[in-house]
Amino acid sequence: MKSTQNFSEQMNKLKAALDDADAVLIGAGAGLSTSAGFTYGGERFFKYFADFHAKYGISDMYSGGFYPYNTLEEFWAWWSRHIFYNRYVEPPKPVYNELFELVKDKDYFVITTNVDHCFQKAGFDKERLFYTQGDYGLFQCSVPCHNKTYDNEELILRMVAEQKDMKIPSELIPRCPICGKPMTTNLRCDDKFVQDSGWDAACKRYDKFLSKYKNKRILLLELGVGGNTPVIIKYPFWRIALKNKQATYVCINYGEAFAPKEIEKQSVCIDGDIAEVLEKL
Repeated sequence: MKSTQNFSEQMNKLKAALDDADAVLIGAGAGLSTSAGFTYGGERFFKYFADFHAKYGISDMYSGGFYPYNTLEEFWAWWSRHIFYNRYVEPPKPVYNELFELVKDKDYFVITTNVDHCFQKAGFDKERLFYTQGDYGLFQCSVPCHNKTYDNEELILRMVAEQKDMKIPSELIPRCPICGKPMTTNLRCDDKFVQDSGWDAACKRYDKFLSKYKNKRILLLELGVGGNTPVIIKYPFWRIALKNKQATYVCINYGEAFAPKEIEKQSVCIDGDIAEVLEKL
């Protein structure tokens, strides 16, 4: 179901649903960070990775993460830069800050597939966040030989500062403190992803939040979620709305704002840039 109502009508419905909600469950995908200026291609990519494009033909940050670099020195030259510019710098636009201002006085929770830490930088409570797909700010063993992650900020900053000719110094290659094998990024891209104690605790808090509001007025605010991993946010949000007639499902996404007909009367679908929608709210 794509909305046939105009933008103004949808915005009024969204405002009313936000005001009336007992709680807000935010489901955030890559589109939210893109709206905040963390774009992975185009001008921003060439600003930071022109040398990798020239040597390897890499055309965007996403595909560059999967390139089979010949050495760990090259691998970490790429990834340290990628992590630094998408985790340790502020996003160009204050989209996350504006979102926080909208929900800070509500009982809220966030489930996200994003790994860039933008929610915490904007003031969201860490205890109300569930990063399902990992965190750019963490290392894990590449094997992995144990279920633990490690903060990477200090080493990433050194890698960025000391790399030359698209290689980091060999002594900066991170190695597992248990088995000695190379460390890697804590990102869910294969069956070696480490779900540490923090991940498990966040998952339990998410389940508790869902249970608390399963029969109450909950606003399901889906922001920038595409069709890449719909089983994490989109499909569960649809099921919640179907079971709970007091729930309101909101989908804000540029070019992909829709909902099933079964929850049409409970849905608000806004096809537009998230930054512009939040600013108008």
